[in-house]
Amino acid sequence: MGTVTIRQLDDETKARLRIRAAQNGHSMEQEARDILRTSLMAPPPSEHWVDAIINLFGKENGIEPEDLPIPPREYGPMTRVNFDE
Repeated sequence: MGTVTIRQLDDETKARLRIRAAQNGHSMEQEARDILRTSLMAPPPSEHWVDAIINLFGKENGIEPEDLPIPPREYGPMTRVNFDE
């Protein structure tokens, strides 16, 4: 088994981990292991965000993929905004 040290963990996150561990009857270390294990077991999302929205809300509410077109990305020179106008 390996060891991982987490540095610069903010106080709020540490406090939430402590509370969650106490609620589950675990040590903070065990709770962190459980969180990592369960979050890494889930497969990464493989669908585009538009497809995810359609899958969640679309078919029942009449939303079709063509109703949510993905605009093309436009790359070009940056333009300055004039706030004096």
